[in-house]
Amino acid sequence: MKSCEELVAHESEYFIYYPSKTAQKMFLYPLYAGYFIYKSGYSLRRNSYDSFLIMYIQKGKLTLEYEGRTQDVTAGNFVFIDCYKPHAYYSDTGWESLWCHFDGVTARAHYESIVSRLGNSFFMPDPYPVLSKLSAIYNTFYSGDVIKEPLMSKYLNDILTAFHLYTPNSVLPRDYINVVEETISYINKNFARNINVEHLAERTGFSPYHFIRIFKKETGLTPYEYIVNVRINTAKYLLRNSRLSVKDICYSTGFSSESVFCSAFKRRLGVTPTEYRTMKGN
Repeated sequence: MKSCEELVAHESEYFIYYPSKTAQKMFLYPLYAGYFIYKSGYSLRRNSYDSFLIMYIQKGKLTLEYEGRTQDVTAGNFVFIDCYKPHAYYSDTGWESLWCHFDGVTARAHYESIVSRLGNSFFMPDPYPVLSKLSAIYNTFYSGDVIKEPLMSKYLNDILTAFHLYTPNSVLPRDYINVVEETISYINKNFARNINVEHLAERTGFSPYHFIRIFKKETGLTPYEYIVNVRINTAKYLLRNSRLSVKDICYSTGFSSESVFCSAFKRRLGVTPTEYRTMKGN
């Protein structure tokens, strides 16, 4: 559809989509998608617009007012905002952007996690993983293809995943991310062994204090908490899907004694391993 908005170039296109009930229950889904050429003097202010907005600035510059902050956003940057809240954007020079309003069952959780790290406007050195999916959504509407809601959801998940994976140096250096990822891989392979934080820190070359700090910054857990969670989750699986005794499961998952295992298990799940084994529906 051609835009009829004032100070939006006539060649600008946008599309509207209403998701099925199935999509509303299961998926992320686009609501509006477009490519707009905004002219000098364009201004928009809204108290609410029930969706989340991803916008990529391809040319020009806009000013974003959101949650008490005013910031200029230039070409090459993304804008990601919760349009359920009051927001405004405008420009004295104009800008061009590819954009998508979307929503879905996990939209808010994704949004809150991403903006807590990146903010509402951010630059990605390699925007292609996001732009390719934004373009795929737009081109699906533009070409008149059949809208496959699972595929639209995948495109949006791919976009959000790219945001999740991107970590600017100001948040946590890439070398630190690599250390955490390698440590997690090592824990998952060796959790049944007698591994501890000092051993893990030694492998990375960091002091235990520094290692714990960067691990928790990336995962939300200390290394010890992560190890115990892996052991407990493995024990849960074995309790339900094997005939191993509680004692055998205890030692096969890396706990030092049956009493330590049972105590840790009950603290996290509120029941003993034996009680968990006999419960239904978990």
